[in-house]
Amino acid sequence: MGLTIGVLAFQGGVIEHMTALKKAAASLQKNVTVIEVRSSAELESCDAGLVIPGGESTHLSRAARECGLLEPLRDYVKAKKRPVWGTCAGLIMLSEEASAVKQDGQELIGGLDVRVHRNHFGRQNESFMTNLDLEFLRSSNESSSPPFPAMFIRAPVVDKLLLPTTKAHDAEATPKEDAAVEVLAILPGRHASNKAAAAGELGSVSPEGAGDIIALRQGKVFGTSFHPELTDDIRIHEWWLQQILS
Repeated sequence: MGLTIGVLAFQGGVIEHMTALKKAAASLQKNVTVIEVRSSAELESCDAGLVIPGGESTHLSRAARECGLLEPLRDYVKAKKRPVWGTCAGLIMLSEEASAVKQDGQELIGGLDVRVHRNHFGRQNESFMTNLDLEFLRSSNESSSPPFPAMFIRAPVVDKLLLPTTKAHDAEATPKEDAAVEVLAILPGRHASNKAAAAGELGSVSPEGAGDIIALRQGKVFGTSFHPELTDDIRIHEWWLQQILS
């Protein structure tokens, strides 16, 4: 019997995520249906998991509120503890706190015990791509893997951990509910145009020195600052499917 994964479809790389998920499911030979989610009924049908794509986080929260979906999303993540992955604005939505928000505040879903800094890397025209060495993509018998091309577009980073952190060394480990925040990837140095970040005023929360946390998970909640769906590399989509379908 097949399972259903949803992609929150208010804005952002909805089609790109759906395409990558379908390719990843085919590659892994998993029977998965991928649907767009704009209502609580569609959300409830997502028994395998949900992706919250990028876009503008205040628009996402406002759209979810207007569609009566904000509280069902919180219930889906926090009470039902279903697997959820947020990219860029999706990561912001899944954080418990956010800094550099607009004057009227920011409604969040929560689920990750972190504070994120919105638009950490500056404006749209300051977007960039960089190759990342993602240890969590390696299998247990691999010492290295090809770099992952990561696209950053007005991306957030984690500027405060609200719970103790661990680092996931086993790429095949299954996350436990109510686990500590696991740091999965750090962007070395400070690439931000944001003056406070560049000056170090936000501090470093990296356990291994200077750098920005750009991928993490806590229990069944996974977040990335960058946009894997905007590349042809489906390894992170494959990894996520393996985590949630195992």
